[in-house]
Amino acid sequence: MDHARKSEVLDGLMALSAYIDDFQALNVNRVGGHASPHKVCMLLAVMDLIEQRVATTNEIRFNDALTDKFRHHMEMMGSERDRMSPHLPFYHLKSERFWHHELLPGKESVYQSLDQSNSQSRVKNAVAFAYLDQELFDYLKYAVTREQLKSALFENIDVSQREGLRGALGGWSRLECELITRDYLDMLVAELNGHTYSKAEHRRNLRPFLEDRSEGAIEYKHQNISAILIDLGLPYIRGYKPAFNYQGLLADVATAQVDLRQIQLLASADRLIEDVSEERSEAEWDAVVETKPELEEIATSPRIRKYAPKHYNYAAREGHNRRLGERGEEFVLRLEKRRLASLGREDLVDKVEWTSKTRGDGAGYDIRSFNGETEQELFVEVKTTNSGKYQPFMISDNEVAFSEEHPDQYSLYRVFQFKNDPRMFTLYGSIRQHVNLLVREYTAAFK
Repeated sequence: MDHARKSEVLDGLMALSAYIDDFQALNVNRVGGHASPHKVCMLLAVMDLIEQRVATTNEIRFNDALTDKFRHHMEMMGSERDRMSPHLPFYHLKSERFWHHELLPGKESVYQSLDQSNSQSRVKNAVAFAYLDQELFDYLKYAVTREQLKSALFENIDVSQREGLRGALGGWSRLECELITRDYLDMLVAELNGHTYSKAEHRRNLRPFLEDRSEGAIEYKHQNISAILIDLGLPYIRGYKPAFNYQGLLADVATAQVDLRQIQLLASADRLIEDVSEERSEAEWDAVVETKPELEEIATSPRIRKYAPKHYNYAAREGHNRRLGERGEEFVLRLEKRRLASLGREDLVDKVEWTSKTRGDGAGYDIRSFNGETEQELFVEVKTTNSGKYQPFMISDNEVAFSEEHPDQYSLYRVFQFKNDPRMFTLYGSIRQHVNLLVREYTAAFK
């Protein structure tokens, strides 16, 4: 991307971020601790009309279409104390920097007096239409940015007003999905940057803002978000094993929030990939090895991202980090030698070969080791990640083919949590029997 285009993209992100800040901090009327939902409902009504292509130009007229949408949202979010008065937010939104009024000719004096005496008829008699900053109106025409801005509005809603946003049949509502996703991403960024936090404390702090959800339910939703992030090509929070039967609404919300925080998330993910110690201390074999994931625990089909303003593939980027790969291979090499030594096969220890180092990457495996009992050659492929056990990894056609040609001698050692607490599981034989091989990219050749 050239410098001019990059600057244009960054300026756009900054402009959107400013409107999100505006939407999160509306100047709403508060009485006795209760936040009036009128401005939120009016903006949601405008978004509905734009989404349904009723409002195709940046002229928001005070008509039946607008007031009907406003009443719909007020019926969900309003309380008994909230009056069904659409003219109030239509007028008072002028206190926000992005909302403007076009006056009817000769009605300036009527408009100036509205602060003292405001009624629906007087507003309609003075204002031809309202309009937004053109840049904001353009953002609202697109689903991605519209959802981000809609999410920002929920910052202005009281806990008591969430009843209207409750999901059908006990399902998680959009607001709940927004809250739990935001909390998850906060934890993820902290983890990627090496900061400590308490998952249990986060769950406890989140519960009062949800609809009587147990800590177990919150934890499972976190697992759903882990699965969504994996499908979006991102790392996930270690310890929150991905659960792929996630709610469609949750996926939409999480994707929008990831796009909203993409610069922060991608910078943090890249930092984790590059954070590789020069040498890992040796560990006892039994302390390192864990059981492999079962096939039913992982995604069974590729999911298609509906929108992705910036392509990111954590597995591919990590796979291209040669230093991380080499350090992982060196770690496994030492563990293999320890394993053979513990079996009393010192004669085989010196014969263990770091093949990718001595012969290059095209052998189909990284390390040649041995069966301590039969002395049969073993071919070990090493895949290393600083992320968790369920993080996908990249594997070449050559490596898959080699595993199928030598299933009795082939093993893939998946090293994970390498940066802080190295662990490993082993996949024996053909790779295809253990994982779903998803084609993400193709080589296009001319016939």
